[in-house]
Amino acid sequence: MNWTVIFAVLTVLGPILIATSAKKQAGDKDQPMGVQAGYLALVLGGFGLLAQWLSFSAVMLVFVLVTGVITAANRWLLAPRRDGGALEPHYVEYAKSFFPIMLAVFMLRAFLVEPFQIPSSSMRPGLVVGDFILVNKFAYGVRTPIINNVLIPVGQVQRGDVVVFNFPPDPKVNFIKRVIGLPGDTVSYRDKQLTVNGKALPLQEDGAYSYVETGKGASMVQTRRLKEQTPDGREYHVLHEDGKPSVFTPAVADFPGREHCQYDERGFTCKVPAGQYLMLGDNRDNSHDGRYWGFVEDKLLVGKAFMVWMNLGEFGRIGHRIQ
Repeated sequence: MNWTVIFAVLTVLGPILIATSAKKQAGDKDQPMGVQAGYLALVLGGFGLLAQWLSFSAVMLVFVLVTGVITAANRWLLAPRRDGGALEPHYVEYAKSFFPIMLAVFMLRAFLVEPFQIPSSSMRPGLVVGDFILVNKFAYGVRTPIINNVLIPVGQVQRGDVVVFNFPPDPKVNFIKRVIGLPGDTVSYRDKQLTVNGKALPLQEDGAYSYVETGKGASMVQTRRLKEQTPDGREYHVLHEDGKPSVFTPAVADFPGREHCQYDERGFTCKVPAGQYLMLGDNRDNSHDGRYWGFVEDKLLVGKAFMVWMNLGEFGRIGHRIQ
């Protein structure tokens, strides 16, 4: 299904429905159905088209600006010139209705909390497919929307944090991984052993862990669960699958900063560049992470994941704190 074509059709159909619909009459409570359907098509189509090239936050900003400008123009320019009995134009009516809602959603997502859905098994066992999580947007500083530079320093990224970030090869896509390397760290992952600045992170066996992997046919994955501890004492669980290498070297991309890394059949060692981070998935042998596409710049950070707020398949996970 070509969503771009569908969104384009909706964007064109919206104004046609609005222009050819009957007009609202004095005493009518709502706009005619044709106008309502036209604006719905226009909003859905426009949002979908813009989302092909812009992030969700950028698209929201566009809608906030458009509805805000129309609302302000009506208040200070159009309304004073309108006859007392004249009806507001439909575009003014809808802009006034949408603006406060869109502004509230934009401000909430930009500065406070943003929802995110876990799309894969790369962060098992802590996070599973279907988890809806909340992300603290100001954990690493109050940031400028879209540009994402820090305006007010609040906190620093710590080793072991679970972070949502814009995927470096395609910033429109959000990823979630665990911070393993901070700027300046030397990180090594060889023979399934993680080492940071020359210190091996303790691993403790914690039983078997199995899960069903969906996709091209469901399959049962058998792994070993281990408790890993960062140099500053933070603990979390990781998964190892016997028989798989620490890094599948043919899949490693030629990413920016790869000159800071060395790969061989046993694994890799990387020196994390200034202002960047190295992220790995907890499901170490089933995660498309920094081993393969490189480092994450600070400006790509979205926020720190802290809680599961919904899982429609496992209600018992609601309220689960992310370690």
